[in-house]
Amino acid sequence: MTGVLERRPDRVGTVTTDVVPRPGSGPEPDDAEVGRRFAAGDEQALAWAYERWAGQVHGMAVRAFGPGPDAEDVTQQTFVSAWAGRESFRPDQGPLPAWLVGVCRHKIADTWVRRDRQRRAAEAVAAEARAAPETRGPQIDAAVADRVLLLGELEQLGQPQRGIIELAFFEDLTHAQIADRTGLPLGTVKSHIRRTLERLRNRLEVDGAALHA
Repeated sequence: MTGVLERRPDRVGTVTTDVVPRPGSGPEPDDAEVGRRFAAGDEQALAWAYERWAGQVHGMAVRAFGPGPDAEDVTQQTFVSAWAGRESFRPDQGPLPAWLVGVCRHKIADTWVRRDRQRRAAEAVAAEARAAPETRGPQIDAAVADRVLLLGELEQLGQPQRGIIELAFFEDLTHAQIADRTGLPLGTVKSHIRRTLERLRNRLEVDGAALHA
């Protein structure tokens, strides 16, 4: 499924598709048929859905966050989440683009929550630094610097790695719960966490040594 969203050169943000209609296969179906095929698990319908409505989804994300990584992440997360949860889509209860808009709104809300959580974490670090007694300056400064480095490194992670790490450490979810929340295979979640932690540890060792020098 993720290959459907990652390998085609046509792009909106970071989301791409690689399933395309075959030449000579006849005209593309109308929106209602795309919706029925999407609900039935037809990957070609996912490609058509992306081609037709990714611009609308990305536009919503840009209006919420401006152009940039957050808008791109929301666009990708919308289609990944929609595909993973396609069993809850009912074509007889409404069109697919309207349902995708609803999914996008949830992803936008989730991103605002994440932004607010990171803002509060940064404010807590700053408050800790201001309140630290001068007599304990070197020790407190080192601890605060490490936390600032960690927040900065998380900001540089792409999706889905950043979201997985945040679910694991900020929301204290298990690997299985993260897999259920994101729609990713459990093995993929474990691999992302392992590789991301190794990457963070290596980068923090280098950056921390430079900062504390």
